[in-house]
Order: sequence, then C-alpha cells, then structure tokens
Amino acid sequence: MAFTDELFTSSAKVLTVGELTRAIRGSLETKFGAVWVQGEISNYKLHPSGHQYFTLKDQRAQIACVIFRNTNMPRPRQPMGDGAQVQVHGNLSVFEARGQYQLNVQILQARGLGALQARFEALKRKLEAEGLFAAERKRPLPRFPRRLGIVTSSSGAAIRDILNVLQRRAPWLEILINPVRVQGSGAAAEIAVAIRELATPTPLWEPVDLIVVARGGGSIEDLWEFNEEIVARAIADVSVPVVSAVGHEIDFTICDFVADLRAPTPSAAAELIVPDALDLRRRPQDLAGCLQKCLQNFLDQQRTRLRFLSERTLARELFKRMRDAQQQLDLARDSLGRHVVHRIDRGQRSLLHMARALQDRSPARELALRRSRVTEIQRRLASQPPRLVDQAKQRFLRVDAILRVLGPDATLRRGYSITLDNAGNLIRSVKTVRPRMQIRTRLSDGEFESIT
Repeated sequence: MAFTDELFTSSAKVLTVGELTRAIRGSLETKFGAVWVQGEISNYKLHPSGHQYFTLKDQRAQIACVIFRNTNMPRPRQPMGDGAQVQVHGNLSVFEARGQYQLNVQILQARGLGALQARFEALKRKLEAEGLFAAERKRPLPRFPRRLGIVTSSSGAAIRDILNVLQRRAPWLEILINPVRVQGSGAAAEIAVAIRELATPTPLWEPVDLIVVARGGGSIEDLWEFNEEIVARAIADVSVPVVSAVGHEIDFTICDFVADLRAPTPSAAAELIVPDALDLRRRPQDLAGCLQKCLQNFLDQQRTRLRFLSERTLARELFKRMRDAQQQLDLARDSLGRHVVHRIDRGQRSLLHMARALQDRSPARELALRRSRVTEIQRRLASQPPRLVDQAKQRFLRVDAILRVLGPDATLRRGYSITLDNAGNLIRSVKTVRPRMQIRTRLSDGEFESIT
C-alpha cells in the first residue's frame, strides 16, 4: 500500500500512449535516418490506394516496409513478390496507429546490384528535383579569364596535364592551386571547403574568375568523393563559375551535373576554358586581311560605278531631273492659280451672304416691326373691358403672394442658400464639384464667391 501511494505522489510525468509513441518515433528517425537493408520479401501486397506493403526478413528477424504511391522510384528490374532477394534504401519511422516501426522505402533494387550505384541514383534524383541541374542555373564562363583556381591533388597527373596545356595556350593566366585529397574518407569535405575558399577572396589572394575541380580517372569507388552531396552543394552555392574535370570521358559524377561546364578530361578542361594564344595572335592578322580584302572590293565597285555614271548616264540623268523639275513647277503654278481663284470666289460669296444677312437684320426694319407690335398691343388693351383688367390684376396679386411664400427668395429668407458654378449653373451634387473650383453662393440678402 505504501508503494502504491508513493507511485501516485511521484513527480514523474505520466505519458499517454500517443505521446510515448511520438517520442519513440522522433528518437528512431533522428538516430538512424536513411539506411540500406537487404533481405527477402514476404507478405507482399499492393493496396488499392497504390501503396505497396511487404515484410523484409532474414533468418533472424523481420521488418515491415512500405512504398508510398507518390514515391519517385525507378521500376525494379525483377518483379515484386514473395521470395525476392532485394536491397532497399529508406527512412526508419513508426506507424503510430499500430505502434510498430517500419521502413519507408525510397529505393529498391535486386540484391547485389551495388549500393554505391544506388546511392548515386538517389542523390542524383534528389538534386535534380531541387533544380541544381537546371540549364537556366548554369553560369556563363568568362571568355578570357585572368585568374584561375584549381581544386585537385597536388601530386596527381591531372594537375600536370592542366598546367602543361595552360602554359602552352594561355601563358598570361594566373593560376591558384588549392591542393586537396581526392580519394578516401573526408576528402569530400576538403574538396567542398577548397571550392568555397577559392570563391571567397581574402587579403591573401584576389578573387578568381573561374574554378576547375579536377581528378584523373578511376572506378566508381575512386571517384566517389565527387558524388557526395557536400561537394555538389558547394559548387551550386559559390558565385564563381565551376568546371568539372573528373575522371575520363566515360566517367560521370554528381559534380559533373551540378557544375556550369563538364569537361571529359582535365586536359580537355584546360582547352575549353582558355583560347589558344597562337590562335589569338593569328586572329588580328586574319581579320586585318579580311578587312583589307573587303575594302579593296568596295573601292573597286565604287570606281566601276563612278565610271559608269560619268560615261553613260550622268548627263542624261541631269537632263531628266531638270525636265522633271520644270514639270513639277508647271503643276505647282496651275495649282496655285486654281487655289487663288477658288479663294476669291469663296470670299465674294461670303461677302454677299453677310450683306443679305445684314440687310435682313436692319435696325430700321426691326424698329418698324416692334412699333407695329406695340401699337397692336395698345389697341388690344384699350379694347379690353376694365373688368378683365381687374381680374388679371387679382390673379397677378395671388400668384405674387404664392411666390412670396413658395418662391426661392422666401426659401432663402428661411436660412437656405443656392450654390452656382462660375457659368451660373445650379450645383445639385458634390460629384460636379472639382478642386480649386470657383462657386457663388446666393443668400436672402446677397451673394458671395468662394473657391473649393
């Protein structure tokens, strides 16, 4: 009983099953990561969802495996099924719903195919998916580099081949060698560090225009350090263009795919990155000869053309141009005469029209018409009975009284106002008002102007 009380009063945290399983999963994934495992397939099942489940076993143990539908994995050479001997590469994880650990397979190959080649293909697919091999990411190489950085072994044949070619083709080139190990454990880290050092100028050396990563030929094991991810990312991260010259023409490494240019051999790399000095010396002479020949041909053509014009066509061409000018002068004279006559005729018609209009609007005629109209009104007023005149006066007084109550002046006297624009139009909405617009405001006792 005392033991039970001590257990419940302990300060230790009590975990749920889910919390414990997640903790185990985190520890398992962190400790192991991606692993290679070989064994025999059993209990293989292709689920309708597209996922593949099987057990990988040997004589002593077994482990659950799953290949998810969206896994970008090349099709295995042998069919999947129970009894197949395979090698798989994947990440250890925990399926929390069942509380069992499993292997999430990324690569599956027949047993004995070679783990190095499988690792090569896996890293190649990974970096390609990230865009490190994309053509648009490749940086152009300088046509005439002045300073060259080389990452290679100081005692290998690759550096001797490169220096021999560069001394012959570009003796002016400044070369900075950063020696590294190109084979063995830890060589990949040295290569990556050397690339970044050359790409980062310091007080000890000026910035280089180009970096060459070189090594002689060998097996896939010998060249493996150039297939490491750390080297690929160092090449992709630096701002200086990088040329890969690893192995022979038939050898391909991850370094070749990431670099801005892949050379089949170290000697070929030296020939690709710099022009030949002899070719450069001959180039001005060739261009000068071509220019001299073009100039001579141009002068010969111009002399022939000038002689032809002077002997056959010069006088005839001048006479033809003179006759064309005379004809154009006659046409201009006729056109000018027609234009003047037309303007005079149009002016006369306009003058007659204005004279008739002025005659129709003569003041004497207009005065006579208005006097006749006034006389007619006086006659009509005199003939009207006084009663009609009184009625008209009464209607006028009623309308006047209504206007005094309902008219705009009465509205203004009650405290309202009327706003007009500069042209005297009534402003009914703020949409018609513009900034810096002059307006007039009418009140009951006068008007005043303002600017919005």
